[in-house]
This record gives sequence, C-alpha cells and structure tokens, in this order.
Amino acid sequence: MKAPLALLFVAALCTACAGPGGRNAAKAGCPTTAQDLPVEALYGDWQARFDGLPNAALVRLGKHPDYAGVRGTITRTAAAPSARTTVAQLAGDVDDEGELAIDESLDGRSISGVWSGSLQPDSCGREFKGTWRNAADDSTHPFTLKKTEPTRDQ
Repeated sequence: MKAPLALLFVAALCTACAGPGGRNAAKAGCPTTAQDLPVEALYGDWQARFDGLPNAALVRLGKHPDYAGVRGTITRTAAAPSARTTVAQLAGDVDDEGELAIDESLDGRSISGVWSGSLQPDSCGREFKGTWRNAADDSTHPFTLKKTEPTRDQ
C-alpha cells in the first residue's frame, strides 16, 4: 500500500515542477512575443511557405534605412518550368499588437500583398505563422516564415 502512495507523490511532484504546460513551455531566455524580439533578430534569410503552394519562397530582410523596421525582398520560384520567378519588395515592422506586419510590392510603388503573423513561442524568435493577403483579389493564404540561417551558438 505504501509503494503506490509514494509513486503518486512522486508523479504529483514531477507535474508540479514542470509547471503549466510542462514540456510545451517556451525555452528560457527566448522571446515569447514579437514585441520581446529585437528588430535585428528579423534580419537575415527566411523561408516562406504558403498553404496550397508547392514551392517555398526566399525572404531576405535587413535594416530599414528610414525607421526601426525591416526592408528586403521575397523571391518566389515558379512551380512550372515555363513560368517565371518573381521578386517583390518588402517593408515592415512589429506593430503595437505584437504582430509582424509586412507590406509587399511587386512594382515598388503599390502594395501587392500584406503579411500579418505571430511569433511562435517555442521557436526562440525563428518562426512566424500568420496570413498573407493578396491585394489584387483580397484572397488570404496562411503562411509560415522560418529563419534559415544557423543560430549563433551552432
């Protein structure tokens, strides 16, 4: 009778030590929201995947010259050999609600797409998920944006 009681006590203690969420808690020292992420963490190469599209796109972000945000490009590789690769300009930042907000332009003048994404808490600043809106037809497409550069400690 004493052994099962002891096992229950140990199991309860382990659960209490793990805290809420246990295994799914964010890594210590990692930002849990985009507001906790320094803008420099957005600089670099990212892979963008859009639901329903076979190919990933390459996103390159760097320092915006005019404000505390990012500027860069997205290169979409054509799925069909006869189609052409497109490159669009990007500019954005983290908005007041903590969302990554990026405007996309195919011609450098008008907005062709709008990105709105949330930092994934367990990604340590390396993954966003959200919605991309096509300005031409107002269609929306879920996206995942993942950092492709190695981390500094690798």
